[in-house]
Amino acid sequence: MACTTLFIVRVDVISKEYPPEVYGGAGVHVAELVKALRTSIEVQVRCFGEPRPETGVFAYRSPAELANANASLATIGIDLQIAADVAGTDLVHSHTWYANAAGQLASMLHGVPHVVTAHSLEPLRPWKAEQLGGGYRISSWVEKNAFESADAVIAVSNGMRRDILRSYPSLDPDKVSTVYNGIDLERWQPTHDIAVLSELGIDPDRPTVVFVGRITRQKGLPYLLRAIQMLPADVQVVLCAGAPDTPEILHEVASGVRALQEERTGLIWIDRLLDQRSLSVVLSHATVFVCPSVYEPLGIVNLEAMACGLPVVGTATGGIPEVVEDGVTGVLVPIEQVTDGTGTPVDPDRFVHDLASALIEVLGNPERAAEMGRAGRLRAQRMFSWTQIAIDTEAIYRSLI
Repeated sequence: MACTTLFIVRVDVISKEYPPEVYGGAGVHVAELVKALRTSIEVQVRCFGEPRPETGVFAYRSPAELANANASLATIGIDLQIAADVAGTDLVHSHTWYANAAGQLASMLHGVPHVVTAHSLEPLRPWKAEQLGGGYRISSWVEKNAFESADAVIAVSNGMRRDILRSYPSLDPDKVSTVYNGIDLERWQPTHDIAVLSELGIDPDRPTVVFVGRITRQKGLPYLLRAIQMLPADVQVVLCAGAPDTPEILHEVASGVRALQEERTGLIWIDRLLDQRSLSVVLSHATVFVCPSVYEPLGIVNLEAMACGLPVVGTATGGIPEVVEDGVTGVLVPIEQVTDGTGTPVDPDRFVHDLASALIEVLGNPERAAEMGRAGRLRAQRMFSWTQIAIDTEAIYRSLI
């Protein structure tokens, strides 16, 4: 592929998150995609936050004049700096609304194509108004304009593609492609270390459910807390949950955890970001992973769990059914959702009951759980390699240049 540089000299990838400042799936996606793309083309990264030591990575801070402004305005302040600096690139590729304005403005300013990858959609996250206030109207405006003006839009699942076309009906469907999220199977694999479990207070001999995710409405953690009440008393639950969107949801989750801890043993809340190896150990020693999300474009956490040999009980929404093969690599929990964009179950009690029932089903048959875990790793290997994702992404770049 040496000749490819004749057609693409440089691509600038724009993202709020980039290692070591990563708190969600979009940041993981960008880091792995950039690494895979760099085997064939030059990629520069423009991200938010503190300076990075990595060659070809440029970090930006919000202008001091916007230090006390709404977070959405501070974001645009960073985007303006990035748009000015990408001169000389052949294409810009932005990830999440935080970076979308930079990509759109750079495209207009420098006359280069703009590719957007959709990791979530603002119209389907109305609870963000709790976090951003009036800034949610700005983030929604930024995303809408960027998507509708982009030269290509990448969805991380077919479910996400359908959501994009429903949310932005003026988009040409031919401009919207699906390229899955991926998983590094060398980094994420079964890893056993009793010392790590001991440090975290996890009992390796109890049947264990693990949740990993940010404390945000879309992750469905309050529903999981209700479902935990129905699990057998010997079941241990490990919640790797941090980075709350708002003080209100943090209080809601903390109150729920405290109430459960008064009723049962073995409820462990890890509210900090674990390093990759430690999280692999936690996953590898568990019985089942749970993803109770009410909105999930794909769910890299599900791939991480599968790569560690863990079956997944997940909500049958968004891109999760494209990751979890029902009855083979885990169990899908049915959900009927209201159509106001919140993802709220029409019958929350039924959803909680079905979630608990699916967990009890898997926990009750550890041999079957292990079999599904092995099948999950094979599925991750077959369908979600970063090498293939980079090839598919680069093909979209080439179609535009």
